[in-house]
Amino acid sequence: MKIGILSDSHHRSDYTQEVIEHLKEKKCEYLVHAGDLCIEENLQHLENSNLKYISVFGNNDSSLLSYVNKYNIKQEPYLFKIKDIKFKLMHLPFYLNANDSDVVIFGHTHIFECQYNNGTLFINPGEVCAREKPLIECVMLEINENEYIIKYYSRNINENSFLEKEIKYERK
Repeated sequence: MKIGILSDSHHRSDYTQEVIEHLKEKKCEYLVHAGDLCIEENLQHLENSNLKYISVFGNNDSSLLSYVNKYNIKQEPYLFKIKDIKFKLMHLPFYLNANDSDVVIFGHTHIFECQYNNGTLFINPGEVCAREKPLIECVMLEINENEYIIKYYSRNINENSFLEKEIKYERK
C-alpha cells in the first residue's frame, strides 16, 4: 500500500498540483494532506486527483470551513483506518500520543520529520509551499507486511526534478 503525504500548501496551488502528480507517478493509492491548504484550489487538486484522499484543517484554514461538506476535510485530530492500519492525522503537533494509532501524521512546522518509536511511526512531510526554504517537499509511505518504507521527496524551486531519500523501519 502506497500513501502520498503532503502538508502546508498555503497559497501555492501550482506546487500542490505538482506534488500530487509526482505522488501519482510513484503509484500512490491514497493522498493525505496534513493541513494549511488555505485556498479551495488546493482542495480541488486533491478531489481531482481521482485518488482516495483525506485532509484536516490547519491553523490557516478558517476560510475553508464552509467547504466541509464539499470536500473530504476534517477537524483535527482525525482518526481513520486504511486496511488494518490505524492513522491519526493532524496539522498542529499537539496530539502526538501514540496509544491510539500505528501512524501519526502532522504538519505545521514546515520541517520533514520521520521517527519510529515504540511501534508508532511519526511523519511530518515538510512543506509544499517552499516558504521557509526553497524546497517543495512530500512523502510517500509504503506499508508492507513487515516494514514501513518512507520516501522523502524534495525539489529545489530552481531545479526541475525531485530528489529522493529512503528510510526503512521494521514494523513491530
